[in-house]
Amino acid sequence: MRVSRAVIGAGVLAAVAMNGPNSPVAGASPDWGLNGTYVATSNGEWAKTNDVFHDEASIRGTWTIATTCSYPTECTGTVHTDWGWSAPIYMKSGVWYVKKTVDNWQPCPDGTAGPGLQVYRFFPSNADATATDPTSTTLLGEDSTTGVSGTCGSSNVLFITMPFKLVKVD
Repeated sequence: MRVSRAVIGAGVLAAVAMNGPNSPVAGASPDWGLNGTYVATSNGEWAKTNDVFHDEASIRGTWTIATTCSYPTECTGTVHTDWGWSAPIYMKSGVWYVKKTVDNWQPCPDGTAGPGLQVYRFFPSNADATATDPTSTTLLGEDSTTGVSGTCGSSNVLFITMPFKLVKVD
């Protein structure tokens, strides 16, 4: 039995009507993830070291992000940067995370250095940064790096955080 195009079209329209205009339809490919090239900026002018404002160097670079999503709030992928590193990226509850280890990050008085855990946390923001906007190509958040307790023979850890911005360029 042949099915006419009108019947197929009516079925697609019914699926959209029942599930809403943003729901996936068989054969559709929703773009819930972050894919493309972005300019990433960590703003050192507003950095905090152990919760005290302290200028750090600002860093700007290019990130190439590729993600796949099984649901609007369940995405994973990889970030490749012109800073020379790559790391996994994932979304949890509408917030994106990139985590990586930074070798020789926390300097010790004896000249050695311990590692740090760097975490980028960001979300798509509206123009005035007052609310989440899932359609925005500008993402705002935080770049934080934490030393490891016990580094340098002390339980004191170094913690640096600064504002982070990611803007899509393609």
